[in-house]
Amino acid sequence: MGAKANASLDLLPVFLTGIPGLEAQHGWLSIPFFTMYIIAIVGNSLIMAAVQADHALHEPMYLFLSMLAITEVGVSISTLPTVMGILWFDARQVDFDGCLAQMFFIHTFSCMESGVLLAMSYDRFVAIYSPLRYTAILTLPRIISIGLGITLKSMALMAPLPILLRQLPYCHTNILSHSYCLHSDLIQLPCADTKLNSILGLAIVLATFGLDSLLIVVSYVLILYTVLGIASGEGRRKALNTCVSHICAVLVYYVPMIGVSVMHRAAKHASPMVHTLMSSIYLFVPPVLNPIIYSVKTRPIRQGIINLFIRKRELL
Repeated sequence: MGAKANASLDLLPVFLTGIPGLEAQHGWLSIPFFTMYIIAIVGNSLIMAAVQADHALHEPMYLFLSMLAITEVGVSISTLPTVMGILWFDARQVDFDGCLAQMFFIHTFSCMESGVLLAMSYDRFVAIYSPLRYTAILTLPRIISIGLGITLKSMALMAPLPILLRQLPYCHTNILSHSYCLHSDLIQLPCADTKLNSILGLAIVLATFGLDSLLIVVSYVLILYTVLGIASGEGRRKALNTCVSHICAVLVYYVPMIGVSVMHRAAKHASPMVHTLMSSIYLFVPPVLNPIIYSVKTRPIRQGIINLFIRKRELL
């Protein structure tokens, strides 16, 4: 039976779920969701374009911010086809391999985002602890190496997940509880033992999000210790002010993630609407809020974006 099911795996589609209880309002709900996608993709693309165009922004802090924008555009584009497909056209059926591909890209970009946030905390520590050697320590080749390292690590860790799921037998209709494919959802579908998949998934979470968040906390403990050693109150205020945007980005990313994790474990019998809402906040809110936070709190980024439009108008 297992071999037969596995052999016909290519023929088994996956059926996604919209927003439970609000299926009749999908047309109206598509407006705020599409607006969030536009803000996330356009906002993060403007940050990337501003950093690329303005040589004054070719500093470590802004190069890392550009990496963060890339990961958030990646997360948004990964979920957009199925989410808007359901809201606009009620297109719930997805090819199984396409679902595995979407799962891989969502989790890979999320893992990369966590790694970039860690790199940004290291950047803030170096800037405050050793400001005179800041650009000497974080050189362009070193920043590129960090970015490539984060990308390769994320892809290598996430690659086994779809491969292992692809080998398992599926004996019934594959219905997921979200508008996109997540490992935590897909692992519930096989009619076989998924203990190895569960152990691997937990190990990846601990080795990425768990370790990254711990190191971010350590970085800020060291930053706070360094700031307290600054003699003047004005100097301490300026040093901490350079970290505000990054702290907001960390909170916007990790608080919803912790909320989703708690919901899955402590509130399994909660309304499906609650689980859908928490997962949506985790995937959609950081890409929307981060470009707004950095545009408002970081004057050089704001000025860089303004300069883009000025150059565009001059060309016209």
